[in-house]
Amino acid sequence: MALNNMITSAEEFVRLRLSDDPEEYGRSASDSASESVWLDVIDKYPDMRRWVAHNKTVPLSILRVLSEDPDSDVRLAVASKRKLDQSLFEFLAADTHESVRHRIACNKKTPVSVLKLLSRDNETMVRDVALNRLEDAADE
Repeated sequence: MALNNMITSAEEFVRLRLSDDPEEYGRSASDSASESVWLDVIDKYPDMRRWVAHNKTVPLSILRVLSEDPDSDVRLAVASKRKLDQSLFEFLAADTHESVRHRIACNKKTPVSVLKLLSRDNETMVRDVALNRLEDAADE
């Protein structure tokens, strides 16, 4: 069976993600899909939402949808992405769950302006990481 570089349905994504075959499992993280396929996965398979966020090709439009997911683990997966834009960094920096804000503070691509916001966070673990990252940025 020839492998393609496009996931064509929500069911295919789930099958790939749950596969014991390392090559198929890897495709779930690296192959692209249309926006409609990603939305279908999000709608039909709530347990797969964080795995959608882990996909290397998932577009910002889908990350925006996932950034509002009720499950903090899904938002945490989004906060780990380096491809976020300024508005997503800002949105997730204001998340109600401290682990999501912490992940944004740790994200290597988080803009200085967002780190400055997080440096005033009520949670020590978030604030400390943001302050350390700001110090590192000032030293460069």
